Amino acid sequence: MKARVLSGIQPTGNLHIGNYLGALRHWVRIQKDYECVFCIVDLHAITVYQEPLELQAKIREVAALFLSAGIDPTESSIVAQSDIPAHAELAWLLTCVTPMGWLGRMTQFKVKSEKQETVGDGIFQYPVLMAADILLYQAAIVPVGEDQAQHLELTRDIAMRFNSLYGETFIVPKTDLPTVGARVMGLDDPTAKMSKSAMGSGHAIALLDDPAKIQKTLMRATTDSNPEVNFETMGPGVANLLTIYQAFGDKTDAEMRDEFSGLRYGDLKKRVAGMVIAKLEPLQAEYRRIIGDPGYLDGILGEGKLRVEPIANQTVSTVKSRMGLYSVRAFNQV
Repeated sequence: MKARVLSGIQPTGNLHIGNYLGALRHWVRIQKDYECVFCIVDLHAITVYQEPLELQAKIREVAALFLSAGIDPTESSIVAQSDIPAHAELAWLLTCVTPMGWLGRMTQFKVKSEKQETVGDGIFQYPVLMAADILLYQAAIVPVGEDQAQHLELTRDIAMRFNSLYGETFIVPKTDLPTVGARVMGLDDPTAKMSKSAMGSGHAIALLDDPAKIQKTLMRATTDSNPEVNFETMGPGVANLLTIYQAFGDKTDAEMRDEFSGLRYGDLKKRVAGMVIAKLEPLQAEYRRIIGDPGYLDGILGEGKLRVEPIANQTVSTVKSRMGLYSVRAFNQV
């Protein structure tokens, strides 16, 4: 049997080229080798206020972008987190075995709480819901970036604590992260990872940006004080532009040096813009086709739910049984 993989993206902000090069394209490459569940994690999104109609539209947008990027619904399951009640149910059950001290140490919570006057409990409990997402499907592998590595380690701790208290129940997911795609940094601040939530028109290139906007954003990208590309002394902004080009073009290091050594930054930006526009064009065309057929999109999400919900329900049934809770046996037959 193939090992099961679980990964997800929040339906907030605009998916950008960092999401594509760092996650989506990697998902496409691994989907034939693993049993993949790709989740639109809308329950995570509401840890801060979301305008309801906008959130509904974003859920559909992300689902359509998953498909446009190459996720094959016959190979992988695409699901909306909130459409499977077991996510929230398991999160509560795991909350009851997770010490508050573990959650208080989470770096992401510390950073967010420092920036806000009041912090909702959802942000504090966010890592437990993430653990529930993973453990619900007995996922053996979770392809996440470095920024989520601490949450994955917490998931392991929660799984091992539950198994110690109630007997072997959960697969403990691996902490050695699978190879992920390129790490793309902000175009306005190349020392920070490109983010869906960052403000400012010059920060990111959204997957659905038109060619004129892509060109404008890249031409304003931060570089350094050198007049041309020097692979020995280049700053992080130039390195980021080269990373984007290399990742989209699947170029080797040697090919990059041959093509860009000594190139002036204006010409570098034009070449990167041309590459990005060309690579996003077919994705955007496919997105327009998919989003224009709501019935097709609903069908894909419905098929994904039918495929994975029995696994989720069985996990919750087992957990409730181990904890001594009541559960109607007929509900749990798979």
